[in-house]
This record gives sequence, C-alpha cells and structure tokens, in this order.
Amino acid sequence: MLQYTERKKSDNTICSYTAFSHRKEAQTRVTVMEEKIVINGGNPLRGSVSISGFKNAALPIIVATVLTGDVCVLENIPAIRDVEKALEILEAMGASVRMIGRTTVEIDTANVEYGTSPAALVSKLRGSTYLIGAELGRFGKAHVGWPGGCDIGNRPIDQHIKAFEALGATVSTDNGFIDVTAPEGLKGNSIYFDTTSVGATANSILAAVLAEGVTVIENPAKEPHIVDLANFLNTCGASITGAGTDVIKIKGVNKLHGCTYSIIPDMIEAGTFMIAAVATGGRVRVDGVIPKHMDCLSAKLEEMGATVEEIDDSLIVSCLERPEKTNVKTLPYPGFPTDLQPQMATLLCLANGVSHVTETVFENRFKYVDELQKMGAKVRVDGKTAIIEGVDQLSGADLKAIDLRAGAAMVIAGLAASGTSSIYNISSIERGYDNIVEKLRALGADIKKTYVAPAEQAAIS
Repeated sequence: MLQYTERKKSDNTICSYTAFSHRKEAQTRVTVMEEKIVINGGNPLRGSVSISGFKNAALPIIVATVLTGDVCVLENIPAIRDVEKALEILEAMGASVRMIGRTTVEIDTANVEYGTSPAALVSKLRGSTYLIGAELGRFGKAHVGWPGGCDIGNRPIDQHIKAFEALGATVSTDNGFIDVTAPEGLKGNSIYFDTTSVGATANSILAAVLAEGVTVIENPAKEPHIVDLANFLNTCGASITGAGTDVIKIKGVNKLHGCTYSIIPDMIEAGTFMIAAVATGGRVRVDGVIPKHMDCLSAKLEEMGATVEEIDDSLIVSCLERPEKTNVKTLPYPGFPTDLQPQMATLLCLANGVSHVTETVFENRFKYVDELQKMGAKVRVDGKTAIIEGVDQLSGADLKAIDLRAGAAMVIAGLAASGTSSIYNISSIERGYDNIVEKLRALGADIKKTYVAPAEQAAIS
C-alpha cells in the first residue's frame, strides 16, 4: 500500500498512514455525492501563486523509475489524481511507494514484475502508455492494456510501434492489450518520426536507454517534459544527448541506478494562472516557473495589451484594460501549446474584436464551446478553427468540465463572468491541477468546492 509519511509540527516526529484507505474512503463518499466548484465572478485576481510540479513531466518520470530497479526519490511531484493513479499502477506491479510529505515520493522498483499493470487503472490514464517503453527496456518485453485519458481526439500509437520495431521488437495489439517482445534484445537504430509525437519520443527514449548500441531519434518532440525525462534518466546513469533539439542521441548502457530528482514546474498550470490574471483584469505574480517555457504565451498576452514582467523565476502578469483580439494556432513546442488552447479561447471571448483559434494537434478540442455559449460567448467552430467575437461580459452559468484543460477554461470563464457559475465533473480538473481552488482563493477569487445535492445530481446526469 502507498505509505505517506509526514512530520508533525507539535513533536517533530515522523508519522505514517496508508493512502490507500484514505482513497477508498474518498471514493465511497464521492459515489454518494459528487463535488462541484462554485464561483461568484467579477473579482480581479491579485497576489502571488506558486506553481506545482509539471504533470506532463511527472508521469513519464514516475514510469521511468521502473528501468532502474532501484530506489528513486522524486521531488516537486504535483498532488493530483493522475499522479496518484500512476503510483497506484506501479504499486500494483510490485513497487514500494512511499510519500514523504505532500510533494515528494520514494519509489523502489526492484520487485516490479513484467505485465502486471492493472488494465482497469491503465485505462484511466493516458500516461500509462509509457509503461510499454519502460517494460520493454527493462524486461525485453511488455504487456500493457490500452491507455485512457481525456477524449480530445485520436491519439494513435503508430509512431510508438514504428520506434519499437526499429529497435528490433515485434508488436501486436490484440484483445485490448499491447504486447511487445524483443527475444534477441533491443538494438540501437535510427528512428525518424513522420509526425512529432511527445508520447512516441518519450517511449523511444525509455526503450533505448538500455538497448545495445546507439539510437538516433530524428524529428522528436522538443517539449520541456521530454528534456526533463532525459535529464532524469541521465541522472540515473543513462547517456542521452540532444533532448530539446532536432536530433536525440542515446548510447545504450548496461544498467541504471536510483537517484533523487526534482520535477520541473508546470508550464500549463502557470499559463492557466497567467491567462486568468488577464481575463479578470488583475495582477498576479506567478512564482516558481521557468520563464523561457512561457515565451510563446507571454508574447501573445503582450500582443493583447497585457504586461508580462520577468523577475528571476517569476512572471508578473497584469492587464487593466480590455484585452485586444489576436489569432492563435496550436503547434508543437516551442509553438503555442494545445493544452492552453481552451483557456486562451476563453480569454478571447472577452477581447475587443474578432479572434481566430486554430487547433492543429487534437481534432476534438473544441467540445467546450457549447459551455462558453451558455455564458453569452459568441463562438462558432469551422473545422479546425474557432471564430470568436469578443463580448463585453460573460454571465454566470451551470457548466461542465468536458476534460482537464476545458475544465480549467470553465474556471477562468467563471472568474471573469458576472454572477455565479457552478462547474460540474470537477474530477477532470483535479486530474491535472494541484489545489486550484485554494490557490485561486488566495488570489482573491470568490470560489469554493462543495457537494452536489442529490436532486441537482439527477438534473445534470
């Protein structure tokens, strides 16, 4: 079972409790009564907020500990549901998992067994795809159920398969499982991706670090979480160069070892708070970020009339006037991130003029538009582009978090709107945002989390 340890303030001793029982209690409670977020909008956000560890970096790194067969201590882990699920999966596979405080986890993967990840858990987490590369790298074979995640469009694994086959593996996808075998061992090779894929790039790295020889990955994803994964593995004894560039080179090593490693800050969480500051006409200092990761968003916000000031590892974002229109097109890093597209579209609903948002990564990412229209937003979708005519004011409404990032967009809309908004299906939001309600309340938002009454639950079902 997951063991949490924390230090009591009163006597400075260590106490332990089992996370599993607490999760069971919470799950039982939620089945009786769901929760919602209620926002009384119209308050400018002011103050400072600290950014948590990056969900998109934490998930592959947690899975990558399987390759070490050793003890790894990961710091700055975000306290979110997706991380909890990832740790549950490793625990079910035989890992020893111990939380130290709230944001540090110790993982011992010495006793992890191949092919034992529970399909029921795997199906709830897109990041479980990384188990394929990790199992293949360590055991020379993998047996993993189909992953889950938000329904934002087709996310095929053809590029993953291409990479595994280039390394000498055979892949089959039957009966709801992905099976990969390399009976003669993995051999380094050249891999060229037809399309840029974060998942395929990460899986290729995971599979190649213990392969014999040199692997060269061309046209890889350049996202910061790919760099963070490579840095973690190098700290464990891998030999990876070029992460974040057009070519990644991996020299296979015989063995990895455990380490202590700190996850990078979450650029998507940071971007969400930056956009919220502008949408509410506030001034927010976003602390604990890597400003370079935010360049694309910062440039767009400044183009709209906001001020973005960089001070060390902080960004101060303010906008006292109505923002101006702009056009946004999502692209792989360092382009505008698809994971900030719904939040940015929500801001543009309040901008002066007509804006266009073009989505090039996921075809189903505009499902949230119906929710914004409930608030008086003027948005229409034409293929891959949303045409947004800014309005003076949004009005509070009952909203649904369609998926993780769309849910964050609904929170921003509620903060900026006049009147009261209730947001349902908030488990989608809590998959990727650590304490978002508390952090917003500290910035002056009138926001709370409360239970959904049975009659209300029936109405929204």
